[in-house]
Amino acid sequence: MAEQKRKILVTSALPYANGSIHLGHLVEYIQTDIWVRFQKMRGHDCIYVCADDAHGTPIMLRARQEGIEPEELIARVAEEHQADFAEFLIGFDNYHSTHSPENRELSELIYTRNRDAGHITTRTITQAYDPEKEMFLPDRFIKGECPRCGTADQYGDSCEACGATYSPTELKNPVSAVSGATPIEKESLHYFFKLADFEPMLRKWTTAGHLQEEVTNKLNEWFAEGLREWDISRDAPYFGFEIPDAPGKFFYVWLDAPIGYLASFRQYCERTGTDFDAYWKKDSEAEVYHFIGKDIIYFHALFWPAMLSGAQMRTPTAIFAHGFLTVNGQKMSKSRGTFIKARTWLDHLNPETLRYYFAAKLGSGIDDLDLNLDDFIQRVNSDLVGKVVNIASRCAGFINKGFAGRLAAQLPDAELYRTFVRASEEIAAMYEAREYGRAIREIMALADIANQYIDEGKPWVLAKQQGAEQQVQDVCSVGLNLFRVLITCLAPVLPATAEKSRAFLNLESLDWDALAEPLEDHRIETFQPLMTRVEAEAIQAVREASRQDLETTAAPAPVAAQGSPLNEDPIRDLISYDEFAKVDLRIARIVRAQAVEKADKLLQLTLDIGGETRNVFAGIKSAYAPEDLEGKLTVMVANLAPRQMRFGISEGMVLAAGPGGKDLFILEPHPGAQPGMRVK
Repeated sequence: MAEQKRKILVTSALPYANGSIHLGHLVEYIQTDIWVRFQKMRGHDCIYVCADDAHGTPIMLRARQEGIEPEELIARVAEEHQADFAEFLIGFDNYHSTHSPENRELSELIYTRNRDAGHITTRTITQAYDPEKEMFLPDRFIKGECPRCGTADQYGDSCEACGATYSPTELKNPVSAVSGATPIEKESLHYFFKLADFEPMLRKWTTAGHLQEEVTNKLNEWFAEGLREWDISRDAPYFGFEIPDAPGKFFYVWLDAPIGYLASFRQYCERTGTDFDAYWKKDSEAEVYHFIGKDIIYFHALFWPAMLSGAQMRTPTAIFAHGFLTVNGQKMSKSRGTFIKARTWLDHLNPETLRYYFAAKLGSGIDDLDLNLDDFIQRVNSDLVGKVVNIASRCAGFINKGFAGRLAAQLPDAELYRTFVRASEEIAAMYEAREYGRAIREIMALADIANQYIDEGKPWVLAKQQGAEQQVQDVCSVGLNLFRVLITCLAPVLPATAEKSRAFLNLESLDWDALAEPLEDHRIETFQPLMTRVEAEAIQAVREASRQDLETTAAPAPVAAQGSPLNEDPIRDLISYDEFAKVDLRIARIVRAQAVEKADKLLQLTLDIGGETRNVFAGIKSAYAPEDLEGKLTVMVANLAPRQMRFGISEGMVLAAGPGGKDLFILEPHPGAQPGMRVK
């Protein structure tokens, strides 16, 4: 039964236009994008907007250092950000900038409404001033010891150790981050937002299910301390919007940054004809969700709803906070090669592998997430390549070759398919609740069941038995229908792989509702590889490229022997026994063999090594016809790095012996051997 269509607006926190996107940022954008894609697959009207946070002193100072205008800097960074997001398949419906006419207009609107309602006050304050640079210092350009817990090297507005917020003048032993000078105190007139005016409203709002329980508990501590007035102005020089009727005073970046959500949506509305007020008026029935990091909860869960309320606008439906990213159990580090930029990852690895790993680790809470690089390799290769993609590759060849690409007219084992469809609805509920890790575990459990079904059906054995054609078609048709359910469930996480799968399955779309009807008497296209294994060499290349004090290095070249014609001599040096022991020899079943066009000596083999298939090019064409090989067991080297050949990627090497030509023989194991067994 289809759900009632919902109107949903979703945002992620705005990346600051003063640096590159890194993996820590991507936790949030991937988490948000998965949820948005899921909502769209369910048929809801879901809009995802974001923007660059483009104001503030850091941007002004960096532009000065580069000898350019701030507008040129933020335009360049915006282009870089959007390119990285696009390649990580983050599907924004609109991406804008806080330095925009829409944001100026909306910032002034929200400010003046609050001012006219009496929620803005002014007073002269004593501020930190850099006597060398002759400028007032923004909070983040003063460092010192936290006034609450004493932790050193903390910024002037909040402590990363204890979470306290304070004014820069409260820091102990402060220094200017601009010049290194000790700041002096200087008076200036400032504008303040009277947050305490909204305490009753905020106490009610923060306990009404709009926030995670951990966040509500944290906010209770701040309520206990009392809500203080918020300084929303900064003195010139400052890159931002000047406050109406206040020459030389500018909106603090944190005032206009969240309004950037509205500004980006306003631009989207003007471009598409969508009704802006239908989402942001006080009695709006639309849903609005913000995904943010737990370090900016104070601004989003207190100041933001209060500002909106004071401007007679609606407050968010919910704010979803997430934890920080660690790599190999530690804070990201340039010296260890674990402070990884998005572009560095893209240079060496498939972005969907990171999307999958983050999804497998993400829940609905604010716990930190660890990217363990060894676990990453194992999980991606085992789950995506060895389980999910393997189902399609195992079944497609039989359907394409023996049945002209057509699935069985009636799906046998229909109850198994219905079990998968019922499970997909449970998985949908997990996505809705942002319990991605639970969803991934359920999907992989289903993948295990599908692979077991194919193992028990043994289409490679049936294909050699006269009169068993229908059984082969039946087993593979069920397998591909189960694959369709799995890839539909994974589509929010793996949109590119899902799109290739959709084309392979010859479907108009991958929609949850469509799963109710299985694919029967349906034509599929020729199978193309959907995903390749992650190799340790690629991870090492990422780490080397990320080290602060080392030059970027390329990934190590793969061994020349792997997948190459056997008349090339791969062994050029003697190796020790310990080195030889590292070679992973596996029993493999040749599921499919075919000649390679324009290659005199090569055959392309699809090898089943027990729950995983590999594509290998082998120089044995002179000794074997393709049809003589299919179904045979042989031995392959399974831990060679993939090699890009002129005809495609080879993912291993088949072992053979003999002088060459027709006298060349693949190694055949003993009769009791099974695919995947190690050869010792």
